[in-house]
Parts: sequence; C-alpha cells; structure tokens
Amino acid sequence: MRKDVRILLVGEPKVGKTSLIMSLVSEEFPEEVPLRAEEITIPADVTPERVPTHIVDYSEAEQSDEQLYHEISKANVICIVYSVNNKKSIEKVTSHWIPLINDRTDKDSRVPLILVGNKSDLVEHSSMETILPIMNQYSDIETCVECSAKNLKNISELFYYAQKAVLHPTGPLYCPEEKEMKPPCIKALTRIFKVSDLDNDGILNDNELNFFQRTCFNMPLAPQALEDVKNVVRRNMSDGVRDNGLTLKGFLFLHTLFIQRGRHETTWTVLRRFGYDDDLELTQEYLFPMLKIPMDCTTELNHNAYLFLQSVFDKHDKDRDCALSPEELKDLFRVFPYMPWGPDVNNTVCTNEQGWITYQGYLSQWTLTTYLDVQRCLEYLGYLGYSIICEQESQAAAITVTRNKRIDLQKKQTQRSVFRCNIFGARGSGKSGFLQAFLGRNLMRQKNIREDHKSYYAISTTYVYGQEKYLLLHEVIPDSDFPSDSDLCCDVVCLLYDISNPHSFEYCAKVYKQHFMDSKTPCMVIAAKSDLHEARQLYSLSPAEFCRKHKLHPPQPFTCSTADAPSRDIYMKLTTIAMYPHVTQGDMKSSSFWLRASVGATVFAVLGFAMYRALLKPR
Repeated sequence: MRKDVRILLVGEPKVGKTSLIMSLVSEEFPEEVPLRAEEITIPADVTPERVPTHIVDYSEAEQSDEQLYHEISKANVICIVYSVNNKKSIEKVTSHWIPLINDRTDKDSRVPLILVGNKSDLVEHSSMETILPIMNQYSDIETCVECSAKNLKNISELFYYAQKAVLHPTGPLYCPEEKEMKPPCIKALTRIFKVSDLDNDGILNDNELNFFQRTCFNMPLAPQALEDVKNVVRRNMSDGVRDNGLTLKGFLFLHTLFIQRGRHETTWTVLRRFGYDDDLELTQEYLFPMLKIPMDCTTELNHNAYLFLQSVFDKHDKDRDCALSPEELKDLFRVFPYMPWGPDVNNTVCTNEQGWITYQGYLSQWTLTTYLDVQRCLEYLGYLGYSIICEQESQAAAITVTRNKRIDLQKKQTQRSVFRCNIFGARGSGKSGFLQAFLGRNLMRQKNIREDHKSYYAISTTYVYGQEKYLLLHEVIPDSDFPSDSDLCCDVVCLLYDISNPHSFEYCAKVYKQHFMDSKTPCMVIAAKSDLHEARQLYSLSPAEFCRKHKLHPPQPFTCSTADAPSRDIYMKLTTIAMYPHVTQGDMKSSSFWLRASVGATVFAVLGFAMYRALLKPR
C-alpha cells in the first residue's frame, strides 16, 4: 500500500475549497478565509487508514497555470469542488476541470477524481440528479460527496473518501459500464482461491475459509457468519456453493458484491495480503525478499520447505501414482503467470515409465533450482503462496544458507545436503549418458531423448552412511576457451573419458593439470563405455599411471549399455568424496571405506519411497 496520500482540491473561485480544509483542521467554520490554505499534513495515527495524508489547496488568484499543472502531476487524488447553489460551477466540472486534468495526466494511469458539492447548508435540494450523469460519463470519478464547510457536514467523510480512492481504488478492480470485475482482478482472485484451496478439491470448506479469514483479517469467522456468507451466495447463484463449500464462482461473486457495495477495502486487503500491488501485479518485495548469501556458501531448502512442497505435490497427485501427469503438472502451475518447467526438466530428474516426473524427481528439481538460482526459487515459492500457507514473514524462511566450505574443510564435517559434481570430458566421451544413467536410464532409453529436450544437469538422491543426500551432476561443454568460474566451482570433479577412443583421455589430463592439480577439489577419473574394447590412450601416461602419479583413485569403469538400470555405485562414491574431501586417497582405495559408506543405501532408498506412499492421505 502507498506510504502517503496527496489530495489536491481544485474548482472555481469562491466555491469553498479553502474553507473545507480549514474546517477539517480546526473543526469549526473560519470567520476569515485566506485566498489559499497552506499545504497541511495529517499524521498517520489520526487517519482511518493509518497513512500520512497531504492536503493541497489551489487558488487561481495566487497560482499560475504552470503551478497548477505541477500540482496535478503530483496529486494521488483530485477533489473537484463545486457549489451546489451555483450552476456555473457545476458546468465547469465537465467543461473545464475534467478535460484539464485528463490533458495533464497519463491515459493509462489516470488520477481518481472526487466530485465535492459544497455549501449544502444553503439549499434544501440535492445536486445529485445533475451529478449522476457526469459520474456515469467519466469512469475516473470515484464518488460524489455533498458537504458543508459551515456546519461541518461530511467534511471528515470527504477526505476519507479521497484517501480511500487512492488506497482502495475501484479502477483496477471493476468496470462500472459492464458491472463486472476486470480480467486482471479475476485472474488475481483466482490464484488466491487456488492457493487457499489446500486440498485442491475446487471448493473452500469451512476450515479453508477460516484459515483464509485469519490470514487476511486476523480473525476467524463465527460458524453462523460462515453460513450467512454462503446463504448470500446461494440466493444469488446456483453454482456458488457445492458440498457446503464455496466454489470459485461463489468466491468471485462475493468480491464483486463487496465492490458494488463500496467495500473495496475488503478486496484490496485480500489482494495485498497475497502480494499484489495497485496494478494487480505481484510486488518485487513479495516475490524476491531479501536474502544474504556470503561467498562460498550455497542455498538449500529446509525441512519446512520440503514439507510444504510435499503437500503441494500431494494435493495435485489426483490418481495417487506418486507422479505428476502433464495435466496434473499444468494444474499445479496454474497459479504461475507462465509455465516454469520445460521439457528439459523431464531429462534432469527421475521420471516413471511414462516419462512423468515422480515425487522424488519433483523434489529434486526444486532442490536444483534452489541451489543454482535461489532468486527464482523464491519467486516460484511466492506464486505458490509459501509465506501465507506456512505463516512465515516471507519465502526466505524456506531457505537454508550453508556455512562457508572452508569451515567444513577445517572441521572435517558438513551439514550440507546438496553436492555438485562437474563432469569434464571430450566431445563424444559419454558425459550425457553418464548424467542420464544417474536417473536410471540405460542406453536404450536414452536414445528416445530429443536433442532440443536435452539437459546439461541431472539431480537425484544418493545415500552415504545411511544419510540421504542430493548429488547434482553438471555436464561441462568442452570449449576452446577455458572453463568458466562456475564450471570450476564444485564439490567434486569427474574426469570422464571414452576407453574406446585413443584420443579421449588427453582432454581429461589437460583439464586436471590446468585447473585442479593444485586445488582442494577432489577428482575422480571415470573410464566410460567400459563394455567396449579398450584402446590404448595416445597420451604420455596411461590413465592408471596418470592416477598413480597424481595420487588419484584408479579409473572407475562405467557403462550405461545395460539391460536394466545402470549401476549407481559410482554416484555414491562421488557423493562420498564430495562429503569427505579431507579423506586421503589411501583411505578411499580401501574397500571397507566404500562398504561402510554404502551400508543402508538400498534400505533407505526403498524405505523413503514406502514411507511417502504410507503417508499419503486418502481423499
């Protein structure tokens, strides 16, 4: 909401503009009235909306046209004052003042107007019959107030309506000519309905309505009040209430009713609580709350964020198959202004046999977004209403910023859950196959992947010492230029070569010697396509000799040309050395080290999935 309101009073001379301001301030009619009142500021604590309000007078005798134009450009709302006993001042409203104001304001952001009929104490009749056609002609006119500066009639109301026209404008919400809400307002309220529909059954039940009421207005509705609301909807439309819950049509009808009855503040309170600005766009402050991330720290989702995302998955997984069909995924992202996940996501995370993103794949993609682009993650959580549903100040509460990696190395332990592995290798060495094998896809399944749907990332869970961790693989594209800083910044490096190509290992050796030989980042050499005939590498040292010389673990054979899903052992090893970079290569050569690390991995993997299925609430 605006931090202050600026009200400008204009009109013909002698209609009582200055008297209105002075009567408001002194609460009595002034005996002597100056040509123009000085600008006054009403403090926030004495205004109904708790917003500082500046009231500005205009005098034709004291001010030039340029000064008037300047004040019009600064005003948030303009009160055009006329005298109810002076027909000429009423005629000037349409012949002079409204055209003048419209000429000086942008067509797309017109200033709201209030028509003020002063000196009502001098007549016994109302000017409303004359004014109503004017109000119908100009949509910029918010309302009309008849008042009297002399007997203080409707003075406070006048300035309240002016303030309300700025803070709770009708223009963005409602079209008086069509007598219906505008499309942007319907779109915003539809998103609010879907976010508030916690079980995604298309209605707001009593619990959901009460949560919505507490969220927006800090108080629940009494049971009778809930029934009264639903009865109002029932009397006006047949499909507004279903199974004793409010449908989207009923929800939109209620807000139309609020606006038509002049209770715009109710709808605006709801819109602003859910992050919308005066243009019905989600604010930058709402979508991108402040989050400080020091150097060498990473970003992860915390436990509460995962619980929230699980609940979002649960309410959209209608058929309970632990995967999101294209229709279910589209429904989930209906609260977004665009589709955030493209077809590449299906090749970044685990999917079922139909190619649908599984529960595990869904959480993995959120984990990847949080790690690589936390601002985008905050934006996405904002669309889903995280801060509202979880009753947090902002979605920044969903993020854990890990401690500096140097501290992890010093303490020889880490609390991090996500580890990044960058994969280097010459073109055609099998890097893409290595990524897809991590997602359980053998060479046969990989052949179905379209080139334009290819992903250079893959993420899934592995288990080390019984702990579930995320391993994020990134394929580094070989280039004539040196790798970028982001390509070098990771927790473990994978140097992958094709054993059947005699020129393949040379690239790995070159990358290691140029960038990682003197770094503290652990490296592992992968002998890919191990099902093929091994060719002698045309390099001064064989891969095994190179690893011995540089005290690296021996080359690890790997193939994704298997009948079933490829082995995941290598990924567990990569995660382990990422978690324990201080462990010596001598320890890693010990089979007992890898055996201890892998204990419980299969059990935990099966148990984790079984627990999710058991926790699914039947509808």
